[in-house]
Amino acid sequence: MKTLLLPILLAGFASAARTETPQEKYAPLGRLIMVKLESAPFPHPSRAEGHKYQTRQYDAATHYTDNTVGIFVPKGFRRADKVDFVVHFHGWRNHVENVLSHYELPQQFAEAGRNAILVVPQGPYDAPDSSGGKLEDENGFKKFMVEVVAVLRKEGVIGSESIGEIVLCGHSGGYKVISAIVTRGGLEEKVKEVWLFDALYANTEQFMGWFKRFPERRMIVIYTLHGGTKEETEKLIMSLKDAKPALPFLSKKEAEMTEADLKNNQLIFIYTDLEHDKVPYEHHAFREYLKTSGLKPM
Repeated sequence: MKTLLLPILLAGFASAARTETPQEKYAPLGRLIMVKLESAPFPHPSRAEGHKYQTRQYDAATHYTDNTVGIFVPKGFRRADKVDFVVHFHGWRNHVENVLSHYELPQQFAEAGRNAILVVPQGPYDAPDSSGGKLEDENGFKKFMVEVVAVLRKEGVIGSESIGEIVLCGHSGGYKVISAIVTRGGLEEKVKEVWLFDALYANTEQFMGWFKRFPERRMIVIYTLHGGTKEETEKLIMSLKDAKPALPFLSKKEAEMTEADLKNNQLIFIYTDLEHDKVPYEHHAFREYLKTSGLKPM
């Protein structure tokens, strides 16, 4: 009897110690698909030799070969004639699995109740780099989204391959690839909203060019004191105050921002006292921007 008991106990310990997969972790909220895509940002010729930052070289094999894309489909998602997407770009020194977990993206996405699909492509893997690889190429984003749609069709998630509205959001270094997408990604007219989570470091002309070119867009820029974006953001705000003709905008502290403010304004600047890394999740900003977006509810 004792001989039989030991293997049973060991099996129980092994089962308890087994690491929960991301797919299992988010199953109560929806379906997570982790897939490798040819059109994902990397590998890309611009990082064939890796990337040097300060005194360290980040080699290509470790940091620029992962073409993982996380696709989250919330419970209750309904098929429609067109499929709406939220595409999130992470910042420096990160990777998809950690981005989903640390910033609570699936939880916030599910709580927002929008009938859309979340897409999180792997950028530079755990590297201090803002490069968007293939998604900075001409029509690179269009190729990427076509492949994403093909995967979802194959998985039986969607019945239509027509792309509807797209929201682009990025934290920190994620700004650079978004600025390229709204300039030359091939789906500029589909991009209805851009959210920059402490991410307006540069390329302001590209963002404003997109915003002015297409009517009825929404752009949210949230910034911090020490995240490195305050100077560029406030420079833009000052230029808008002096602009002729005037371009309406709203600028408020995060603590004073209301749901109506988010719903009823198109160009929104938010100053937050949060630390840089906490901006997307500490006050559930990702969820609140989703809830007040133009995306259809479930």
